[in-house]
Amino acid sequence: MTEKLLPTTVVGSYVQPDWLVDRANLKGRLPPRVRAHEMWKVAEADLEEAQDTATLAAIHDLEYAGVDIISDGEIRRESYSNRFATALGGIDIDNPGSALDRTGHANPVPRVAGPIRRIRPVEVRDAEFLVANTERRTKITIPGPFTMTQQAQIDHYATPREAALAYAAAVNEEVKALFAAGIDVVQLDEPYMQARHEIAREYAVEAINRALDGVTGTTAVHLCFGYAHIVHDRPSGYSFLPELEHCAADQISIEAAQPDLDLSILEALPSKTIILGVIGLGDPEIETPETVAARIRKALDVVPAERIVVAPDCGMKYISRDVGLGKLKAMVAGAEIVRAEIG
Repeated sequence: MTEKLLPTTVVGSYVQPDWLVDRANLKGRLPPRVRAHEMWKVAEADLEEAQDTATLAAIHDLEYAGVDIISDGEIRRESYSNRFATALGGIDIDNPGSALDRTGHANPVPRVAGPIRRIRPVEVRDAEFLVANTERRTKITIPGPFTMTQQAQIDHYATPREAALAYAAAVNEEVKALFAAGIDVVQLDEPYMQARHEIAREYAVEAINRALDGVTGTTAVHLCFGYAHIVHDRPSGYSFLPELEHCAADQISIEAAQPDLDLSILEALPSKTIILGVIGLGDPEIETPETVAARIRKALDVVPAERIVVAPDCGMKYISRDVGLGKLKAMVAGAEIVRAEIG
């Protein structure tokens, strides 16, 4: 079957329901880097079943909206990164460290006290559950090695680069297991490449390439300006993006709606498929399909339709379900407008 032009997807997260997550806690704090059990409203004994139920609802919403390549909504996660980062060997769970968040505030973080290694599957059950409960193409996300290094206190390794490569080896094992579970797209989340672009130039691409070494399957790297709920001032351009032309990932996922991105920078990524953010999440107003279509057309001036996947900007977990569903439906309708124009 020929894949349609301008397929739609999501970046990762979707709205976690109020009955499952303390949303006041979620919105009133920085994204947790260590475990935050207090965020869940359901008792530990019932939590997995509750998360499964909420994940089925998220899958239903994404299918109902018409999204082509869906995720599990990251419903089981307290943040995009801490579920995986705190499950690795070498991390002292009981004695966390401290590091500055991208906002400049100190945040408790995993403390690397020994050799980083993958000691068990972390997201494999999540992947299997998603694949078993949809007939659509699937995507799952995992925090990238550079970002995890920046979100940790490194007490074991001599340099951050050494830690990043150790994280990358652990990510590599998990990515291969996720593809073995039947996932179609695996995305590495690397927002700190933008937040700390000068450091990223030293070893971020090297770490990504180690994380994807020997991987067969469609891979993506996501970088962003921070959640709109938390980071309100954002630049109009990326400080780290052309460098990713040299990474092993097939797709590069960017925010373009909220920052009103100058898309000419995409000319620096001639071999990559672009996951294009066309839905802003800093405003609860739902875009019209025509607004979405106009944002897609701007990208077509730079990148051919064959290399564009349509998505929202990141951070859907912070908005309400009715707004999230409405925005996804508008995204799908906007993509359909442009698809019809292309013929």
